[in-house]
Amino acid sequence: MKAKYINPYTDFGFKKLFGEEASRDLLIDFLNELLPPIHRIKDLSFKNLEQQGSIETERKAIFDIHCESERGDRFIVEMQKAKIRFFKDRAVFYTTFPIKEQAEKGDWDFKLTPVYCVAILDFTFDDNRERKDYISNVQLKDQYCQVFYDKLTYIFIEMPRFIKREEQLGTHFDKWLYFLKHLEEFEKIPEIFKEEIFLQGFKRAEIANFNEKQLAEYEESLKIYRDIKGVIDTSFEEGKIEGKLEIAKAMKESGESMERMMRLTGLSKKEIDRLKQK
Repeated sequence: MKAKYINPYTDFGFKKLFGEEASRDLLIDFLNELLPPIHRIKDLSFKNLEQQGSIETERKAIFDIHCESERGDRFIVEMQKAKIRFFKDRAVFYTTFPIKEQAEKGDWDFKLTPVYCVAILDFTFDDNRERKDYISNVQLKDQYCQVFYDKLTYIFIEMPRFIKREEQLGTHFDKWLYFLKHLEEFEKIPEIFKEEIFLQGFKRAEIANFNEKQLAEYEESLKIYRDIKGVIDTSFEEGKIEGKLEIAKAMKESGESMERMMRLTGLSKKEIDRLKQK
């Protein structure tokens, strides 16, 4: 039986829920569950997803979601399906773009607005293997573990660690994670989601509401997701380049761009080019 609702781990599904103008309220509600009260969002605007380097030779970045609150706080929101090499390095690199774009011409005192990188991960960090926490809040601290700079925050949500059952959901954010993790499995809306914000989410996620073009885009996105996950489940062994090349091969056969292949596998252009030659 075909699913009634989208898979939010797909590119199409994630952006349908959080990355479109009509999804603004959903994204605001989700982010406000993660943010400290001082940075709570009343409204936000979506920004260009493709960020160019300041000079032609600099590498560019393509975000899943890039937005700005009414007070100027910047947010990068990513859905990461597979573990890649140097994932933390990539997260740090991506935050340099919303930092640098705040630079002003002429006299400028270097005052910056806060930048948040929120990553929803379909994998776990190795160095957290013994921990049960599924949310990691990371900031720059000094040798006394005091926050040195509070305007740059990384929030990593490790979805495999979220194992609560419906009767164990204690907070609004628990409901959000349960919603994302099990959305594709629902045949009807559970009673716990009879809130306006979640009803909006189910409406946007219902496949029957898609037009022909949207349905084709979703099916292609779902195929790519399943191809990648299939390779990961059967042949990806952490730290082995062969597994990552298999992922790149599956993406190449699905027509994915070089940028996305590099982004999701952590491979260099040179390594993927060698795959193409083979």
